[in-house]
Amino acid sequence: MSTPSDDDALSWAGDATDATLVGQNPAVAPKKKPLKESTVPAAGTEVAPGWRVVGGPKAEVAVNTGGTQMSSVLLLVHGILAGVYLLYMIGWLLSIGTIVFGGADPLATGMTSIGKIFAVLAPALWFGATLWNTRHAESLRWRVVALVVGAIVLAPIPFLLGVR
Repeated sequence: MSTPSDDDALSWAGDATDATLVGQNPAVAPKKKPLKESTVPAAGTEVAPGWRVVGGPKAEVAVNTGGTQMSSVLLLVHGILAGVYLLYMIGWLLSIGTIVFGGADPLATGMTSIGKIFAVLAPALWFGATLWNTRHAESLRWRVVALVVGAIVLAPIPFLLGVR
């Protein structure tokens, strides 16, 4: 059996007079008048401050869900390839520190530095560009193909071969 203090935790002040609760007597409940169309404010009329009417009483909203959902296998492939691209960025970051270029002029040295920066950023740029350019593709097959091609092309060869 429950004690009265236990039952107090399940009630709220004013529950006894609320006619909308289940189990109350519907004869005691106040009658609501149906809302007439003329009582609904038209678009552009005055409403509470900070609010605005965006449609009439019979306005319908078309919802675009944005296409189909990815399958679990495809989501897993995307995650694995994203991990590969992240490892490629780390591999390029580790390998550019070992590549020494003793350029004679400042232009060659600057271009080498820019090339090293882009070598580190290339996997992330490829992954992002592939996702961006295939976002409206009918088939996600081309996205996976582009990501696999990028995983082959962008491999950190100096890191893999141990060039020092």
